[in-house]
Amino acid sequence: MKVNHAEIVISAVKPEQYPEDGFPEFALAGRSNVGKSSFINKMIGRKSLARTSSKPGKTQTLNFYKIEEQLFFVDVPGYGYAKVSKSEREAWGKMIERYLTGREQLKAVLLIVDLRHPPTEDDCMMYDFLGHYNIPTIVVATKADKIPKGKWEKHKKIVREELQMRAGDPLVLFSSEKGIGMEEAWREIESRM
Repeated sequence: MKVNHAEIVISAVKPEQYPEDGFPEFALAGRSNVGKSSFINKMIGRKSLARTSSKPGKTQTLNFYKIEEQLFFVDVPGYGYAKVSKSEREAWGKMIERYLTGREQLKAVLLIVDLRHPPTEDDCMMYDFLGHYNIPTIVVATKADKIPKGKWEKHKKIVREELQMRAGDPLVLFSSEKGIGMEEAWREIESRM
């Protein structure tokens, strides 16, 4: 998809704040600092529409990005970050769960993992959660440029095995630095619209 127009329309914390355009939505889940904002910026060809931060745990709301008046990317708060209180984490958890399990417009979740490391326990829990609720999942393994191409298959195998990936779920290698995987990611998204 060629993106000429993208904007953040709302940072929501409850269902009554969600946009009512009815466009298909694709949520981005992943641990704090895994590169969700960089993924969004690369996919829409912008430097900084989605704010990247050196401080993990900055996203505390559901951020809705409208793209080409056709779809939304929804950035959900990252998980696995220790420096927020337990009660805050629980509130985020409830907010995320309510969105993921109750939103009709949600077409798929892009689970963002770091290709350089085996998926974390939190990544596995999120993947299991999505499977439990039959939410279509596209696994995106970022930072592919940091690994020699000859080792990609080995790392993909680790991701597949750790997550115990279901047969139909795609695994897209991605690099926001080099643009690797952009076309494939858009293909997966567009096939679900």
